[in-house]
Amino acid sequence: MIETFSTDLPHGITLSCRAAGQRGRPLMLFLHGFPEGAFIWDTLMQHFALPQHGGFRCVAPNLRGFEKSSAPAEVAAYKPALMLQDIMALAGQEGVAGRIDTLVAHDWGGAFAWGAAHAHADRIGRLVIINSPHPATFARELKNNPAQQKASAYMHFLARPDAEALLAADDYRRMWPFFTTMRAGPEGFGWLTEAVRQQYRDVWGHGLTGACNLYRVTPLKPPLPGQAGDAIPLLTADQVGVQVPTLVLWAMDDTALLPGLLEGLDAYVPKLTVQPMPGATHWVVHEQPEAVAGHIGAFVASK
Repeated sequence: MIETFSTDLPHGITLSCRAAGQRGRPLMLFLHGFPEGAFIWDTLMQHFALPQHGGFRCVAPNLRGFEKSSAPAEVAAYKPALMLQDIMALAGQEGVAGRIDTLVAHDWGGAFAWGAAHAHADRIGRLVIINSPHPATFARELKNNPAQQKASAYMHFLARPDAEALLAADDYRRMWPFFTTMRAGPEGFGWLTEAVRQQYRDVWGHGLTGACNLYRVTPLKPPLPGQAGDAIPLLTADQVGVQVPTLVLWAMDDTALLPGLLEGLDAYVPKLTVQPMPGATHWVVHEQPEAVAGHIGAFVASK
């Protein structure tokens, strides 16, 4: 059973959330990415709320700017420190003694999960990242790897001042290819049914400005044609290292985030386990929820 609720955080932000499992149990917190919403985690939350799979209190917020959560219009309101403030304040309300037992995150959610695990290691027991690049390896690849630069070029479109209007036009005509170009339709994995499309419309219908602001605010975008990568900061382990035990699930057929992002990751994440997932794409949570649950369950049991 999935419950839905809105929670008011002490600093004035409201997050709409989905959850499963009893309050007072160890917290498993799930963070979605773009262009998704909290609903993508329903299957995993119901799985890990069961006593035989840990009996966790599973909570998935819609991040700031998504669905019914607070969506400030200002680009600066989406700086990483503010997104982390939301996440840790929610953990303070839902977690036992304010702790996150296991933090699970995908895409943009992973960007904030990496940051949370760096800044709040004392409050996070385990980290699970699903196809979300560590900031240090992402910066390196954006700076030096033409293939990743090409794969990430779409970020500049999403940062355009008119991006949200273009994305919403004609029943989100420009949004669906994010999925269908990675075999989401009936001729591929088949998960993008009409019912799932409607779930996405229900999220996007609340506005896309917050989501686009994530792309506007980040300095980690590939250089534009004719530009050098000099403006991309190279990050050190002191700045972004993660000491929390970490599982990285990496769908190897992700055309936006290439496997080169895994190279050298252990220099920043010493307690690292990498699980490649051949034949899966960026949308592996939709494609293979049972396999994802199995890998997370094994990691939780081992750590």
